[in-house]
Amino acid sequence: MKTFTAIAERDPDTKFYVGYVPGFPGAHSQGETLDELQENLHEVIEMLLEDEDLGFCSVG
Repeated sequence: MKTFTAIAERDPDTKFYVGYVPGFPGAHSQGETLDELQENLHEVIEMLLEDEDLGFCSVG
């Protein structure tokens, strides 16, 4: 099992939580709660990892 770190913020206009995984193209989502955001990011990451052409970007 892999572990990824996500950045999460709350949008002041929509009140939704938005999150992304730095250096992981396409790994972003949103949710009404932090739990929903975490579930949504998990699903997105699973789908992206199935893509054999995935390219990670270096950060820092």
